[in-house]
Amino acid sequence: MAGPTTAERGDRQQESSGPPPARGLRRRRLRTIVILAVLCVLLGAGGTWLLYGSQWLRVRHVSVSGTLVLTPAEVREAAAVPVGAPMISVDTDRIEARLRRKLPRIDTVDVVRSWPHGIGLKLTERTPVLLVGKGGNFVEVDDEGVRFATVSEAPKGVPMLELSVSRTGSGAASFRRFGTDRLVREAVRVAGDLPAAVSRETRTVQVRSYDDISLQLAGGRTVAWGSSENGRAKARALAALMKAAPGARHFDVSVPTAPASSGS
Repeated sequence: MAGPTTAERGDRQQESSGPPPARGLRRRRLRTIVILAVLCVLLGAGGTWLLYGSQWLRVRHVSVSGTLVLTPAEVREAAAVPVGAPMISVDTDRIEARLRRKLPRIDTVDVVRSWPHGIGLKLTERTPVLLVGKGGNFVEVDDEGVRFATVSEAPKGVPMLELSVSRTGSGAASFRRFGTDRLVREAVRVAGDLPAAVSRETRTVQVRSYDDISLQLAGGRTVAWGSSENGRAKARALAALMKAAPGARHFDVSVPTAPASSGS
């Protein structure tokens, strides 16, 4: 009986040295997938325990930076950060909202996690540009016209705001049109446009109407400013006038292209 031909022997060798059967390959792939899935579950459970259940990543201290008038103790008390809680569970947005609500002196605040154990409260305070008298105290007004705090002692170098709006004639029309809040913002704009040297000398910003704002300076000097419009041009004109006529008692920059001074 004739033996296998050369072609048959080649086919058998190819079968014995070729890839494994598909069924075995599928079983190995399935085992690999199962192992990977188990590892993922274990890692996930371990990570969850590390973040929420362990004592390693918990709040232990709260740092405060940026305070000027406020104290770090006041800020920590208002923030009410849950010391001892898992770091991951701290609601930074809620802490920020709580700080803004309880401490209106705060202008901006950033609540950050400082892993592994700290919460940082980074803030800036509002700076008063005007003061409003209130029953022997002083209400601080910032550069946006926000009345943010009442203090018993006036901060140095901050002028008083005097609203002397008449309820009759042109003053009444101005009051009806703009209202108190708008007139306060106009005064704030004027205070913000003052040259630094003039700002230090300003004692009172007086508002009679939208376009009748004046300044009372140290030494009894006065400035007719007009409206808050063209503030920078008025500031330049006032600086030039005060340099040219240092002994003048009254300055008028309500029309900055035609400034005037008088008195001596």
